[in-house]
Amino acid sequence: MAANKIVSNLILLPLSKLYGFGIGVRNIMFKWHILKQRKFDVPVIVIGNIAAGGTGKTPHAEYVINLLKYNYHIGVISRGYKRKTKGFVLATSRSTPLDLGDEPYQIFQKFGREVSVAVCENRCEGIDELLRIDPQINLIVLDDAFQHRYVKPTVSIVLTEFNRPIFMDRLLPLGRLRESCKAIYRADFVVITKCPERIKPLEYRIFDNNLALCPYQKLFFSRYTYPALKPVFPEQAVNIPTLQWMDHNDAVLVVSGIANPKPLVKMIKRNPPMVKIKIFPDHHNFTRKDIMEIERRYNALEGNNRIIITTEKDAVRLANNPYFPQHLKSSIFYQPIIVEFDNIRADSFDYELKKMISDKIRNA
Repeated sequence: MAANKIVSNLILLPLSKLYGFGIGVRNIMFKWHILKQRKFDVPVIVIGNIAAGGTGKTPHAEYVINLLKYNYHIGVISRGYKRKTKGFVLATSRSTPLDLGDEPYQIFQKFGREVSVAVCENRCEGIDELLRIDPQINLIVLDDAFQHRYVKPTVSIVLTEFNRPIFMDRLLPLGRLRESCKAIYRADFVVITKCPERIKPLEYRIFDNNLALCPYQKLFFSRYTYPALKPVFPEQAVNIPTLQWMDHNDAVLVVSGIANPKPLVKMIKRNPPMVKIKIFPDHHNFTRKDIMEIERRYNALEGNNRIIITTEKDAVRLANNPYFPQHLKSSIFYQPIIVEFDNIRADSFDYELKKMISDKIRNA
């Protein structure tokens, strides 16, 4: 195993260095204005990461939208990863996850009556079109766009995981970094996500010392909390179970197609029921064969009460899946997540974000 890892590293290291060189040249071209950034008349908040996948972009984007929706008329634009459409697509009541991608569809399901949601690979074109359709928009939120540098952000928010921070990672394909750790200095806010409930003073210092942020940057720590389960098919739900009240004679099948399901699985395993797990790739589109496998695993569960728990992102795909069997619809639930910020060492994230947007608009 160790020998295989050494061989793999020897192969991937040159590719990683070549990738890093290419990204470095691109960033220099933006710095020297060879590649142009475009500034818009409305403020733009960019939410993204430096490491690929699994840092919690969508829950934090939802947090920002929920925080600011009463002060601004918000337009949300995402690339729409793994959607079956191309170009600009405005979310409507007829949209599906295949039209938008699962994450924009999830945002639209939650905020569609309060914000405008669209997908477009070219963020500049997407902003132009969204503002043309809805001229009342006075704030744009770009989900997963930290590397899309053609848009000049008003405020940049970068996320990195507590258990796999960027300073312990390597560039693709050797590690998960999309660009060098130095890119973090383009951020206004750095958020350490998926933190434990209690952070030790030493852990605070580790992040302080290794990130070594500039005085203009704000560092925050966030965690997930888990409210009550919700049915994937509300019209079919009879009883909504509570994990804490299930016992050792009950069973749960966890179905996940997200980049990092470990926090969810860990939380579920803290409860009494027996837990079985079926993991799919990130942004997975469930086929008929996949649904049959989920049904087989559910039928193999041994317990007085049996349920399936999935993630909120997977739920939007499963709810629209034509192959999901009718008799299982009352037994599948999703686990919502809520982002909470640790404000022990710093001022409120809510206050600082609102203040920075106001200050930058005033000084523009």
